[in-house]
Amino acid sequence: MYTASVNNAAPVSIDIQPAGIMLNDQPYDWDLSKLGEGMYHILKSDRSYSVEVLAVDAATKTVQLKINGHIHDVAVKDRFDLLLEKMGMSNAAASKVNNIKAPMPGLIVGISLEVGSVVSKGDTVLILEAMKMENVIKAPGDGTVKAIKVQKGDRVEKGQVLVEF
Repeated sequence: MYTASVNNAAPVSIDIQPAGIMLNDQPYDWDLSKLGEGMYHILKSDRSYSVEVLAVDAATKTVQLKINGHIHDVAVKDRFDLLLEKMGMSNAAASKVNNIKAPMPGLIVGISLEVGSVVSKGDTVLILEAMKMENVIKAPGDGTVKAIKVQKGDRVEKGQVLVEF
């Protein structure tokens, strides 16, 4: 069981079953075709949608999608997030930030902070260019920058530590 919120709207429950996907306990019928890396075509209720995955941040469980030219931010919660939230512990897990890792291989084209900077959740930390797209890497929580492990112009690999808090 998951929930997803698009552009801070009310969350939708998602349940993936062998028979298909259920949204808010209703079957969701669609035709999904992968066109290439991060590119999809969807047919739903006789409408066509072009979808491009712009950014994925596994640490904050957010995805940025471009659907028919419009950008949408999707926040996903899995069953563990929902359990922590139910127990009143959701903020405790999200507030501690140790480091930021590269979500994909790419080139560092901009750094928005320095050692000692205090950041808040959602602040822009750096810009990573990957597959000819600039991906804004944001702080997943509040913290003070302890070390910056990269410089502008550095090539990075997926999972490489970029910033330590």
